[in-house]
Amino acid sequence: MTTPSGGSTPDDYWRRPGADAAANEPPTAPTATPESGYAGPPPSVPPPTGWRPPVHLQPAPPRRLPPQDMAGLDAAEQRSQRVTYGFGAAAGVVLVFLVCLLCSRVIF
Repeated sequence: MTTPSGGSTPDDYWRRPGADAAANEPPTAPTATPESGYAGPPPSVPPPTGWRPPVHLQPAPPRRLPPQDMAGLDAAEQRSQRVTYGFGAAAGVVLVFLVCLLCSRVIF
């Protein structure tokens, strides 16, 4: 990193060349240049009051959900958990058996 020398401020490094005179002036609106013909975006104007279209149909209120059987949900969740653990245990037993089989073939 370079350090400024003399009477300049640290921000002088980031300024454009010849920006000393333009630094004190406020930014102006873009004007059309002869080569591009683009004058910038049009000025924004707030919409008039009541600009939204009228709403004729009102949606129906939401219906009530049926009650849930919490005991039945808990029982189903426990059954599915037992099935998942059963498949995991069976897969683990098969993997242990295969590892033992492969290790015995390597050793013997």
